[in-house]
Amino acid sequence: MTLQGNIVDVLNKRIFKGEIIVENGKITAINEKQHAVETFIMPGFVDAHIHIESSMLVPSEFARLAVKHGTVATVSDPHEIANVLGVAGVEFMIENGKQVPFKFHFGAPSCVPATTFESAGAIIDAEAIKKLLQNPDITYLAEMMNYPGVLFDDAEVLQKLAWAKHYNKPIDGHAPGVLGDDITKYIEAGISTDHECFTYNEALEKLQKGMKILIREGSAAKNFDALIDLANQHHENMMFCSDDKHPDDLILNHINKLCERAILKRIDLFKVLQMACVNPVKHYGLNVGLLQEGDAADCIVVEDLMHFKTLQTYINGELVFYNNTSQIKPVSFKNPNNFNCSKKSVSDFKLKSTGKKIRVINALEGQLVTKESIEAPLVIDGNIVSNIDKDILKITVVNRYKNETPAIAFIKNIGLKEGAIASSVGHDSHNIIAVGTTDETICKAVNLIIENKGGICAVSNTEAQILPLPVAGIMSDQDGKTVAEAYAKLDAFAKKLDSNLHAPYMTLSFMALLVIPSLKLSDKGLFNGNDFKFVNLEV
Repeated sequence: MTLQGNIVDVLNKRIFKGEIIVENGKITAINEKQHAVETFIMPGFVDAHIHIESSMLVPSEFARLAVKHGTVATVSDPHEIANVLGVAGVEFMIENGKQVPFKFHFGAPSCVPATTFESAGAIIDAEAIKKLLQNPDITYLAEMMNYPGVLFDDAEVLQKLAWAKHYNKPIDGHAPGVLGDDITKYIEAGISTDHECFTYNEALEKLQKGMKILIREGSAAKNFDALIDLANQHHENMMFCSDDKHPDDLILNHINKLCERAILKRIDLFKVLQMACVNPVKHYGLNVGLLQEGDAADCIVVEDLMHFKTLQTYINGELVFYNNTSQIKPVSFKNPNNFNCSKKSVSDFKLKSTGKKIRVINALEGQLVTKESIEAPLVIDGNIVSNIDKDILKITVVNRYKNETPAIAFIKNIGLKEGAIASSVGHDSHNIIAVGTTDETICKAVNLIIENKGGICAVSNTEAQILPLPVAGIMSDQDGKTVAEAYAKLDAFAKKLDSNLHAPYMTLSFMALLVIPSLKLSDKGLFNGNDFKFVNLEV
């Protein structure tokens, strides 16, 4: 096979007219040659940190959408399915990904469960981490979210880090807001990356101390604008990632969009492409070609070097996208799951009042972090209820793995004026999480999730919609286009109920993420992520 175009040699920072000769999936020659072809040939994009599960698609379906945007590889943390199914979940992701021509690089999830303050479906201890890291299909130790465990020398945490070092595999970090002596100790433990920076100064300190910083722009957490100016001086130690990308967003764009935005910010083209294509390959030692002789033919043909509209995508020399159509075929698989709770009654969601003020979770647009406020509760018939006028709504987390009393708290900035929304995508343990205006609609939404053994849903006083997620309760068994359309429909329904969030379901899914400050809710109660301890709802 011969490809002609303007060849973008990122490693040597030059663009020239030429042709690329590909034999048996490898680039055997790159020749400078004059021709009339005006398109550009460049290395494919790599998402440097993503949870495939958050696309609500299995890996094979994720690949079918990603290649449309010129993505050829991912660094993928299967942490979500691992919290549901343990090592078996990781193995499902690896095997499903192997069925398609796409370069998934899975990590060993380091924090399953993420904390001891929630109920998960599985445990992956240090011995299991050792066995995973021995697997050649496992590329790295995935994000060490238990940064308090690192800082306070938790023996189990340190053993997991030790096994990663023993097998010479990179260790990903997760340390939102951790600075000073604490981040120094975290880095000295062998942790090399962080994708959780949400301010320029935080990222700068971590860069100066030797960390690789990932600019994250997902469906909920959006840190591009805060961090992109660092690329002018620190591009050699930065990468792009999405972390969590919902299906309707993945239909529209991926890493290509971040490159476009960086170019519009007047970041040098070769700096942008080094972050998007080269740095992940070199840092993680990925088996991804970089458009050099002898490399695997992992490359894309784009219309221009501003918008990066992908015309063709090649992986190992195989044409996997052209003519605006993915050439990757669907694959069949069985649906693993772990959903063992019974339906709830309205009384399960009632909360008696003692007349005190309450702590309220404050959700923030485009952020995983939350704030806390102290508010006067609305009490009717001796029970604390949602206060629609003040946008203080009841939130619940329901244990999906066994029958337990639902945990209840209150949240601001969701914005619903009617009904409820619910999801079994509740990071990290993927219990059921719901927010609603009445106990009745909350109960209705939770039970709809339970009936379907997973999904996301919205209910009004007269209507109910659900996108079933039968694969571990967090992914669909349908094709990407179908899932994206169903998700977009639910997103519109939630906004019709007056949610003012850009991505209400993605935001909802992070309200149980205890390792991100400051106030969150697990199935065991209200949790302060700054002090890493439970707190009382009423104060």
